[in-house]
Amino acid sequence: MRCFLSLGTNLGNKQKNLQTAIRHITKKVGKVVAKSSVIETEPWGFNSENMFLNMVVEVETILPPLDVLTDTQKIEKLMGRIEKTHNTYQDRIIDIDIILYEGVVLDIPELKLPHPLFRQRDFVLKPLCEIAPEYF
Repeated sequence: MRCFLSLGTNLGNKQKNLQTAIRHITKKVGKVVAKSSVIETEPWGFNSENMFLNMVVEVETILPPLDVLTDTQKIEKLMGRIEKTHNTYQDRIIDIDIILYEGVVLDIPELKLPHPLFRQRDFVLKPLCEIAPEYF
């Protein structure tokens, strides 16, 4: 199955953070078959002096969506991601969101697919359109 993951980082060596996340995704989730360009963006949903680097990757996986979620959350923690506090956005080493999972519509507390906010986020839309224009 094809799934599209959004990657974002605004702390530390941001380019390295993205590369490290992609390596972990390849080991735990599946083969990365396409990568968008990296774009620099303003923080979304909170104030920060730190700009983000964002990109989208397409992954071929045999894992079901909830396993992809579990594995991407493990990657975030492994890379030093701090848990969200009070459901607010904050600076982060890495953020990995499942945007689309081919053919799957899901609305459960743990995961909503397609990601409910992706069309409101240029930092997701622009890179996604670059590697998967067929979705638009």
